[in-house]
Formats: sequence, structure tokens, C-alpha cells
Amino acid sequence: MQNGGRPREIRDHLLETALRLFNQHGYHAAGIDLIIAEAGVAKTTLYRHFETKEDLILAALERRDEEARDAMRAFVEQRASDPVERLLVTFDCLEAWFRDEGFRGCLFASAAGEHKDTANPVFRAAVLHKRLTLAYFEELAHAARFAEPKRIAAEINLLHEGAIAVAQMSRTAEPAWQARRMAAQLLAAEEQGAEKPPLHRQPGEGA
Repeated sequence: MQNGGRPREIRDHLLETALRLFNQHGYHAAGIDLIIAEAGVAKTTLYRHFETKEDLILAALERRDEEARDAMRAFVEQRASDPVERLLVTFDCLEAWFRDEGFRGCLFASAAGEHKDTANPVFRAAVLHKRLTLAYFEELAHAARFAEPKRIAAEINLLHEGAIAVAQMSRTAEPAWQARRMAAQLLAAEEQGAEKPPLHRQPGEGA
């Protein structure tokens, strides 16, 4: 891209280039020189939009957070109307992601791994994404009228995170449908448990 582009277009181009390189190489390995070379801009142009590399990373993570969560919500809403089924369809969204040739694992987990200090703004940005994703699962669990939506959301989230980690190593989509099957069993058990009346022992009955 030539430096004469509109400021917003240049900023967007820098963010997309940085995200691609962070995904391919990691945050530390993808240096400023590589980013500006791939983006085709001068170093002064990059620093006009982002004062530091950390600012660039934070802006890139913010963009990917919005894109990823919006994409999952749209994916789910297009494919299911039943609230319980929507929780399961989130795993279909994972499967589509795992099948993408650009999949290299979770950019947010990688960010937290490379910026380990919990006070680091990059670490905190990664944690925020995970919290917002968990909040979406809780929203779905509430809509499905589960008795313990926070617990259900946490368990669905754990299955998501496990599937992502395994898929990063295996580079297959199989972990997504394995996690979906486990989630279906979990949710079915919750629904069956809600239908059963509480047990009342009669005096003198054994434990």
C-alpha cells in the first residue's frame, strides 16, 4: 500500500497485516520492520498511527475480538433458533475456524502466553476477550433457562478452550465435533435432571 492512502484505510491495512503476521509468527517474532515491509509503508507511517508496538498489538487484539465475537454470534443466529441448539452450534463455528487454512491457534491465548505479566495491557486484553466470550455463552445458557447458567457457560467455555488447544496441535477439525458431542451430553443431562422431581425419602428408608 502506498503512503498516500486515506488515514483510516492505512490504519486498517496495518492492523490486518499485523494480525496476519502475529498469527503466523507470534507477537515477539513479528517485529516492526517485518510489519512495515509486508504492509508496504514507511516506519514513520506506522508510528503516526501507533506510537508503540504495544499500541499496535492492543489495537489488533481489539479488532480481532470484535470480529471473532460478531462472527460467532452471526454464525449461531443464522443456523439455530432454539437456545439449547445455539450453544451446540458454537462448536460448529469452531469447526469452520479449524478448517480455515490460516488457523494457527488462538491469537488471544498466544498473546497471554507471550505477555505473561497479569498487569500487562496485552495480557489483560486477552483476558477481556475470553471473559466476553464466556459472557456470550452465559447469555445463551440463560436463554435456554438452565438452572445454573454460569456453570453451564463455564463448562461450555472449557470445552471450547480444550478444542482450540487440541486443534492447534493436530491441525484438524476433529476436536470441534468431539467437543460438540461432549457438550450435547452435558446439556442433555442438564435437561433430564431439570425434568426429574426431587427425591423425598420416607422415614426409615435407607440412604
